[in-house]
Amino acid sequence: MAFKHLLQALALLVLGVMPQPAGAGPLQIVGFGDSLMAGYQLAPGDRFTDQLEKALRDKGFDVSVANAGVSGDTTSGGLARLDWSVPDGTALVILEFGGNDMLRGIDPALVDKNLDAMLARLKERDIPVLLAGMVAAPNLGHAYGEAFGAIYPRLAEKYGVPLYPFFLEGVAGNPALQLEDAMHPNAAGVKRIVEGILPMVEKAVSTSQSKS
Repeated sequence: MAFKHLLQALALLVLGVMPQPAGAGPLQIVGFGDSLMAGYQLAPGDRFTDQLEKALRDKGFDVSVANAGVSGDTTSGGLARLDWSVPDGTALVILEFGGNDMLRGIDPALVDKNLDAMLARLKERDIPVLLAGMVAAPNLGHAYGEAFGAIYPRLAEKYGVPLYPFFLEGVAGNPALQLEDAMHPNAAGVKRIVEGILPMVEKAVSTSQSKS
């Protein structure tokens, strides 16, 4: 029986299909967030995770970008599903939450607490994070905007993670880059987001590759 197994292994070697060693294959990135990550009303290929994966591969990075976005999700929802949404071995999480909390006027203190817990959990699991920030709509008032806007830089500093200050930078307020709801990006808007965040993702991926 052992001789038979040896012959099978030799045959696989000749065919060039021997199993890959542990750790081989593309780096796994997870886009973890709400409808902005999920790709609300966008066709496959146009969503943020799809466009980001293509942009990284075009630059020579061997990566796979999984979409763990859920439309309508708040930071509370994200915290509840964090462990099963981000598998072990993930090389980078792009953490994008807060927009729905803000639109619902949820207390910034709760948003802060939930994001803090997510970052703490990912740090415990030794999974690198790129934090994507959000800003509050002007109609929520100055005090709310100040409290909400302070969450992301404070947490980025606390956990030593890179911060992309505003996920919708260059898209918010530009009808040509938005869907008719004037909130979500269209395919061109997603392209603008990817162009903006790409240098930070490249740096994070390069760091992960150097550690692997």
